[in-house]
This record gives sequence, C-alpha cells and structure tokens, in this order.
Amino acid sequence: MKKWTYILSTIIWIIQINPVGAANKIAIVNISNIFQQSSQRAKIIKQLEYEFKDRATELEKMEHDLQIKIQALQQDGATMKAIERNELEKSLINQREIFSNKAKEFQQENHSRQTEERDKILNVIHNVVSTVAKKENYDIVIDTNAIVYCNAHIADITNSVMKQVG
Repeated sequence: MKKWTYILSTIIWIIQINPVGAANKIAIVNISNIFQQSSQRAKIIKQLEYEFKDRATELEKMEHDLQIKIQALQQDGATMKAIERNELEKSLINQREIFSNKAKEFQQENHSRQTEERDKILNVIHNVVSTVAKKENYDIVIDTNAIVYCNAHIADITNSVMKQVG
C-alpha cells in the first residue's frame, strides 16, 4: 500500500510541475538558407581560394606536363627505340603517381579546411539562433529542413537570425 501511495504522489507531483497540455512557444528557422546567404561564407570561399591557389596552380601545371608527355609518347612512341620508350613510360608512371598523391593530399586538406570553416559559421548561426530564441522567449526552435509540415501560426525567426549573422 505504501508503494502505491508513493507512486501516486510522484505522478501527481510530476503533473503539477509540467501540466499536460501546456503550450510551448515554438519557432522555425532555415539554417541552410542563412548559411548560403551569409556574408561570412563568401569571405571564407575567397580566403580558401587564396590559401590553396599556389598548390592548385602547381597541380594544374603538373597535369599539363603529364598530358604533353603522354601525347609525345603516343605520337613518337612507334619510332622511338625500345629503351627510350621504356624509360619514358617509367618516367610517366612515376610522375603520374606523384601527381596522384599530391592531388589526393590537396583534396583532403582542402576538404578539411572547408569543413573547419563551415563548422565555424554554423556555430555562429546556432549561437545567434539561441540568442534570438531566448530574447523572444521561444521554448523550441526547429530547423525547417527537419519539418514535414508546419502550421502557418508557427513563427519563423529566419530573418531575425539572418540580420544578426550578416
């Protein structure tokens, strides 16, 4: 009997703390739209292009040199001595491998930096969303990409966040 009294009193206490049917103030925000239109994103794109420009130019030059040597081998390969052709083929294979390794390294570093910078911008956006939600007393803010249906009475704070993010 004590057990049932304890359970019943606990249930009543929980109901009093969080009444059933209490309406939460809910808002939506389009984070991807804010990210795409962010002035910070445009600055980061230019910064990363500048940061990787020299390496990209070097890779383009290496690729161009390889193409020229491959064309020379295709055109003159039939008239070359076997030893010369074999040396040229080995040289091309070696250069292609070096190019491939540098290109993979470049792609990995570029992707890593893009992810790092994207995460910084998204962190700023999330902080601004939290600030706007607290300021306007929202209990829940949901990204529009996670919603299948939204009632027209739900507030959209995308523009408020966009103004603060810039």
